[in-house]
Amino acid sequence: MKKNKNIIRIIMIGLLIMVIGIVSIMNLYTYEEEMKTNASISNKKIEWGIKRNDNHEQPDLGSENRKVLEGNNGIALGNRESKTIYLTFDEGYEAGYTSQILKTLKENNVKATFFLTAHYINTQEELVRQMIDEGHIIGNHTVNHKSMPSLTEEEIKKEVMDLHQSVYEKFGYEMKYIRPPKGEFSEKTLQFTNSLGYKTVMWSFAYEDWNEEKQPDEEKAREKILNNLHNGEIMLLHGNSKTNTNILDSIIKEAKNMGYEFKALDEFE
Repeated sequence: MKKNKNIIRIIMIGLLIMVIGIVSIMNLYTYEEEMKTNASISNKKIEWGIKRNDNHEQPDLGSENRKVLEGNNGIALGNRESKTIYLTFDEGYEAGYTSQILKTLKENNVKATFFLTAHYINTQEELVRQMIDEGHIIGNHTVNHKSMPSLTEEEIKKEVMDLHQSVYEKFGYEMKYIRPPKGEFSEKTLQFTNSLGYKTVMWSFAYEDWNEEKQPDEEKAREKILNNLHNGEIMLLHGNSKTNTNILDSIIKEAKNMGYEFKALDEFE
């Protein structure tokens, strides 16, 4: 009887060792597969660019770049059949124009998205609070505006989530949209920021408006913006532009006269 119990015990121990071995092999296989998958994800830097049309047709975003973006939950262009414009501003610092921009948006009942850096958040709390209180969306433009493909995952996480936490602590507001600094990303950075809970927002219209020392002529800028209006447009303007500030009211009014409707990113289609 005792001998039988010992045999059973030996068999049970053997079975346990075998199960542990199988589990270990499976875990190792899963880990190796994950490593292979991660290694296959490209970190090649993509510099976002578009080929504009001036006939109100949607622009060419580049088929491969668009495929990478949209394949990783990103957006740059909306519904081809919808006369909708999504107005966005990038702001790394305050140049004295945002109050007027907000006034114009309020007068025209337009909601925009403002992509902000840590410097802006830390130095312009009243304006950020006004943006939120007036129903605009606050987006993440990272802490230091560094090109993400040049950073490690840990560095990207810090750039994104430190700002996320700061905005939440200051305003009780949780951001969910991100615009990669300098318009640069990779498939790998898209997947990583997506894993942090962020949707990447690029654009289908932008122009050279950011240089305060070389501001575009107002009439020429107005003509360029209006000639390039298109269905599903995500319009990028910079909030440090005096030209943009001065022509914004007429741009909005003329776009509406042309049948376009301004919507917030939360209504994206």
